[in-house]
Amino acid sequence: MEEIKLMKGNEAIAHAAIRYGADGYFGYPITPQSEIMETLMAEMPWETTGMVVLQAESEVAAINMVYGGAASGKRAMTSSSSPGISLKLEGISYIAGAELPCLIVNVMRGGPGLGTIQPSQADYFQTVKGGGHGDYRLITLAPYSVQEMADFVALGFDLAFKYSNPSMILADGIIGQMMEKVVLPPYRPRKTEAEIRLESPWATQGRLKGNKVNVVTSLELDPALMEENNNRFQAKYRRIEETEVLYEEFCCEDAQYLLIAFGSSARICQKTVELARSEGLRVGLLRPITLWPFPKKAIESYASCVKGMLSVELNAGQMVEDVRLAVNGKVKVEHFGRLGGIVFTPDEILIALKEKIL
Repeated sequence: MEEIKLMKGNEAIAHAAIRYGADGYFGYPITPQSEIMETLMAEMPWETTGMVVLQAESEVAAINMVYGGAASGKRAMTSSSSPGISLKLEGISYIAGAELPCLIVNVMRGGPGLGTIQPSQADYFQTVKGGGHGDYRLITLAPYSVQEMADFVALGFDLAFKYSNPSMILADGIIGQMMEKVVLPPYRPRKTEAEIRLESPWATQGRLKGNKVNVVTSLELDPALMEENNNRFQAKYRRIEETEVLYEEFCCEDAQYLLIAFGSSARICQKTVELARSEGLRVGLLRPITLWPFPKKAIESYASCVKGMLSVELNAGQMVEDVRLAVNGKVKVEHFGRLGGIVFTPDEILIALKEKIL
């Protein structure tokens, strides 16, 4: 049954994973996402649902454990924060190249380098433009509440298995650490071995009698066959772009100016919209929920309706490039952001809107 609790976003991820029926979590501690693994350890799901929870010896080890679990058809996941995700990128590319489903959580912190444990949204490029080597994509969900942190666990896993592709929940330190009321989903039973074989006939099952021997790999030395693989990947990515775009609109019906923001920035922008409208400025907010696939058609549709757009991000300007590509020069697009873990206020955003767009 559903339960209502007060908890951090990181804690919500952990509880939702247990209730979803995840088979395994493999991670390594790093601020500001350590509570995900800490909560899983405290809940001891191996005694109730049978979920495996393991602190690996490194981020590299953790992502390769996810690779192994995913290859056997299990619902495997990991979490980390910015520099930890950088260490996982080779394994993430392998998983994408092997067309395996898994869930990855990144609770972003400021960088580059070790940077700061304060919140940032500077991993946008890393996530939606590939990050690791090769032409691959990550289905990317950007929560802006503790409730969505919980909800996106199931959504992320479901999309990963639907398309045999890794999914990522891209949050930031604000969403990971803030506390809100959250409705936790009811428990789902973990998949049985028979259900896994039916759902994932490609999965490795070992050489037991009656099992088909499957080989899971991202390696293909024949360039012609490797091109076939890549063409298949790109066709799959186009299907995802056509069918899985998610976004939310706030006061956009009569908007003359549009804010574009995701995650915690979108929460702050909601207040900016209220402040602007109290001054007679018709400002709206479009929040991308899927950062990839990006809601470019929705943003393009406003290009002929508004006088300008402001991309509001906790970085030096990353998503703004995709906004500009979407509108293709039809309307002015500018960026406003803060760096180093400093979080902007609604008033600062409104001032930036007036200075850069109005």
